[in-house]
Amino acid sequence: YVFWEISLVPMYLLIGIWGGKNRNYASIKFFIYTLVGSVAMLLAILGTYFATGTFDIIQSAAAKPFVGLPAQDALLLTSLAFWGFFLGFAFKVPSFPFHTWLPDAHTEAPTAGSVILAGVLLKLGGYGFMRIMIPVYPTAAAYWSQWLVALGAIAIVYGALVCVAQTDLKRLIAYSSVSHMGYVVMGIGAAAAAFGTLDNQAAMDSAAMAFNGATMQMFNHGLITGALFFLVGVIYERAHTRDLDKFGGLSVKTPYYYGIMMVAAMASLGLPGLSGFWGELFTFRGAFYLTPYWAAFAVLGIVFAAVYILWRIIQNVFLGTYDPNKITHWTTATGEHADGPTDMVGFEKLTLWPLVILIFVLGVYPTPLLNYLNSAALEILNFVQSVL
Repeated sequence: YVFWEISLVPMYLLIGIWGGKNRNYASIKFFIYTLVGSVAMLLAILGTYFATGTFDIIQSAAAKPFVGLPAQDALLLTSLAFWGFFLGFAFKVPSFPFHTWLPDAHTEAPTAGSVILAGVLLKLGGYGFMRIMIPVYPTAAAYWSQWLVALGAIAIVYGALVCVAQTDLKRLIAYSSVSHMGYVVMGIGAAAAAFGTLDNQAAMDSAAMAFNGATMQMFNHGLITGALFFLVGVIYERAHTRDLDKFGGLSVKTPYYYGIMMVAAMASLGLPGLSGFWGELFTFRGAFYLTPYWAAFAVLGIVFAAVYILWRIIQNVFLGTYDPNKITHWTTATGEHADGPTDMVGFEKLTLWPLVILIFVLGVYPTPLLNYLNSAALEILNFVQSVL
């Protein structure tokens, strides 16, 4: 818990010191939201300790907190502890409806801060779900699994739908994170729906599939959205605006930038052959077997994702006709005056190429990563089955 809280400090400073003009509002909002979730998590940690006599995760799970109490009391206390952990992790993911700090934090954060926030900090919540909440309170997770899946599915659709209405490119990418991290919550919830039936091979396979999908989605989201935020920073350093309505025709002026953005955008959309495809596929595969109705609802998120990526990003920024009167002050990557948009330079290409290579490699050959993740997923599921 101590190190969990310490992780707030550097991101707060990154936003508060090096952020945009509304950095104070964004940094304080980020700090307060995540601190509220952390207080709920601390109460759950203390409740678990008083019930088990240990802070050790494995020992706490094996001790089955509150199981010796009458059934109604046990359900109440395990549910309270479960939701305490959930709030702590959901604010970090962030899961709908605890997400409203994220667009402001991303919009005001410097480019490096947004990359770290998307690639690392948001994953703490997903890790907490898988490492602590699910193993320690599997009974409560199974009982409330439909709610978890519902929150994940709503986040997928809501985040994608809100993206369609955005005019700020960076804010659009921020809301896309809400949608993409919804797959993580839905996958974990779908896996929890199988608890108690893991002796059924089909249920075990679907739970493992959903778990693997959620984990792959976390990893791939870090790659893809980190690349997208860096690309937003590239164009902002030149145009000094992120207003989507002021761009157009950049595919001709900046072909290299256009090509890299197409790769990242299509990966974010989940195009087969790119890394973003597999996390969504496995999550849906597991969820359709275990929670079919919410999984079917979540498919709408893919439709809205196609709209905001193909229309709001590709069409508005890169296609159409370039109008020099919309943006009159252009600079180069080094801050010198330019007569119009300039393409990416060496250090920008060098920064992005590792991410692009991983997006392609994991899209074509995800087996090594999947084998690694699958062994961890099966270990968690087998442990849960042993303590139920």
